Amino acid sequence: MNRSGIFITGTNTGVGKTVVTAALTLALRDRGLRVGVMKPAETGCPEEEGGLQPQDALFLRGISGCETPLEVINPYALREPLAPALAAEFDGVQIDLAHIRASYRRLENEHDIVLVEGAGGLLVPLTSSATMLDLASIETLLTQCKQIADLRASW
Repeated sequence: MNRSGIFITGTNTGVGKTVVTAALTLALRDRGLRVGVMKPAETGCPEEEGGLQPQDALFLRGISGCETPLEVINPYALREPLAPALAAEFDGVQIDLAHIRASYRRLENEHDIVLVEGAGGLLVPLTSSATMLDLASIETLLTQCKQIADLRASW
């Protein structure tokens, strides 16, 4: 089966990325698809039960019925409510795109479609050298992001 993914983004916090991702999840499930969800880097995670709890990832996991372990759905749960690159620096964590890619591939292999919710807009720093746009450009994830990247390069 040809698997696909959709990257959901929006500029700023609280603009509705999680709500849109949840709505898409429910609509796709209603069509009989097995929906995987992913929040590769979630910031502003509260500490509960001895660890950081990625609220958006937990919510999306519940909505989707996705049984994949939380650490695959959300490879990076970060404490500070900042861009992932800065939040990771505060937490002493190195975000590794290869690790995120491997997590995505696992979700892709287990589901008909994977919905990936970004953090902030496409140009939010994920690492010191990569943005959310780089994350969205995972080969099978979103051809539209490739078109956006090509357009951005021509500016």
